[in-house]
Amino acid sequence: MTLPNRGDIIPRMEISYDIIIIGAGHAGCEAAYAAARSGCRTLLLTIDLDKTAFMSCNPSIGGPAKGHLVREIDALGGLMGRITDASFIQIRTLNESKGPAVQSLRAQADKRHYAQVMKETLERVPNLDLRQAMVERIEPIEIENQELRSEGAAQPVLGSRFSIHTHTGWRYTAQALVLTTGTFLRGRAITGEATWGAGRAGEAPALALGEDLASLGFPLVRLKTGTPPRINARSIDFTHTELQPGSEVPLYFGHYYSAEERAAALQPAQLFYQRAAAASYPQADSFAWRPQLPCYQVHTSEAFHAIVRANLHRAPLFSGMIEGVGPRYCPSIEDKIVRFADKAQHGFFLEPEAGTPTKCMCRAAVPHCPRMCSGRCYAAFPLCATLN
Repeated sequence: MTLPNRGDIIPRMEISYDIIIIGAGHAGCEAAYAAARSGCRTLLLTIDLDKTAFMSCNPSIGGPAKGHLVREIDALGGLMGRITDASFIQIRTLNESKGPAVQSLRAQADKRHYAQVMKETLERVPNLDLRQAMVERIEPIEIENQELRSEGAAQPVLGSRFSIHTHTGWRYTAQALVLTTGTFLRGRAITGEATWGAGRAGEAPALALGEDLASLGFPLVRLKTGTPPRINARSIDFTHTELQPGSEVPLYFGHYYSAEERAAALQPAQLFYQRAAAASYPQADSFAWRPQLPCYQVHTSEAFHAIVRANLHRAPLFSGMIEGVGPRYCPSIEDKIVRFADKAQHGFFLEPEAGTPTKCMCRAAVPHCPRMCSGRCYAAFPLCATLN
């Protein structure tokens, strides 16, 4: 038997970093950017690089609570505010009729453009590598005995170095590890009485990583988020809505712009707005400082409420199918109708989610009942007579 030439043996697929971030949502992108700018050799791992910072649920930035957070991230040198300034399709100050303590900046971003700009920005950062892979196993290097990872074993001895195993066969080691897994860790999607594994619609959940973290002794709990439904903009009669225009004066989340950077922020990519002009949303704002798309406010009706009440037993939030705790200030429409039964109507908004808004998002009106029930609810509006 002839032994192979040592020079012909391909080494094991393993690379070492100072810090590894798992997950490329808002938190993961900011963590990777901060670590790399601090001089650490950094790796950002995500299931799909083209979905970096992709806002699948609600592509809005800011508001009464998150607006302060975005400004703080910007003050610390983060990216979120600047990427929003480069990609928003509407920006406005909320609660202008009230005092300054409750006023806040809110932007509606083009979710595809935001993700593209964020990815391209991170790709230019020194010390930062982006890789597409699903993490399946985290191995503290000090744990040599695999029995320590079995169920019922003693408390694992966690070390200061980690080995990350991915589904592609590559292994990465690091001194520190940051997990920003978002909705993907053992994620489930629920629509009415149907449920399936998903990180978000059409994308697989990170099941192996969830099981691995449990084997390491980490307690796992389930949180709930609600995704607003989308309606074909061509099927909406916007004459039944109340216009919510963008700001007539320049507004930005970013503070630290040079004169050249601020001028560039005023003129985003022309192709972006050429797409918007060709879309089906009416009354686009052509302010001199920057074109914007409007949002619209509408209100529920008694007919809407009656359909929801008649189908509460099919809503997973009330049937017991949903186990997790939802955001305190983002209740479902069923929850609003039940908790505030004395109110004859509730307001919600129709908002664009991209520069080509053939679909609009129904914010603050997230139904959990089956699709047929949801369709009947929205068809009860005069503005949705041809709903699809």
